[in-house]
Order: sequence, then C-alpha cells, then structure tokens
Amino acid sequence: QVQVVESGGGLVHIGGSLSLSCAASGSIFSIYAMGWARQAPGKQRELVAHIASDGSTKYADTVRGRFAISRDSAKNTVYLQMNSLKPEETAVYYCYAEIQARRGEIPYDYWGQGTQVSVSS
Repeated sequence: QVQVVESGGGLVHIGGSLSLSCAASGSIFSIYAMGWARQAPGKQRELVAHIASDGSTKYADTVRGRFAISRDSAKNTVYLQMNSLKPEETAVYYCYAEIQARRGEIPYDYWGQGTQVSVSS
C-alpha cells in the first residue's frame, strides 16, 4: 500500500509565507515525479508545481517566482515553499506522487488527503 501525506497547512496573513511538506511511504519501487495541486472553493483543481526525477520543475504562471518546489529523494519527500501569499490562493493543497509501486507495474498517480491553506486580508 502506498500512502501520500501532506502537512504544514494553516492560516497566514496576506503577504506571509508558508511551507508545505509531503511524504510518500509504503510499497515504492520508484518515484518518477511529485508535485502539488490546489482546489479553491467553486473552482477546479489546478496544478501548482511539479518536480520530475531529474530535478526539472514546472510552475503555474500565477505562482512562478513566489513558490518553490524542492525534494529530498532519500526521504521520498517533496516540499512547497510559498511566499507573498494572496487571499485568492486560499485553497486545499494536494500532494501527488507518480509512483511505480513494484517492479514491472505501470506508474500511477497517488494523491494525498489535502491540507487547508487560508490567507487572510
């Protein structure tokens, strides 16, 4: 069984910073990529940041320059540093990991339960 668990959400004032963590555990043969998505009330889930196994990153246009994704491969952990937060970025933030659980299996996207980030004005 593969588990993906986020932590670090909370309430911050406009312009503040917050750091999220996400750890994958369980049956893991290889992790191809990890990343973050968010879903605000009344909106569809959107990609925030993505990091591949070679270290290359992708960001949503709205967060580029303010957010930074990083990884600790030895711990199967991905982080998201969020700076200069805006009220419209209040959302549930979800972590995902593209994981090959066992040798010979096709990689599959596993998702965490989400962590609430609220930005007050």
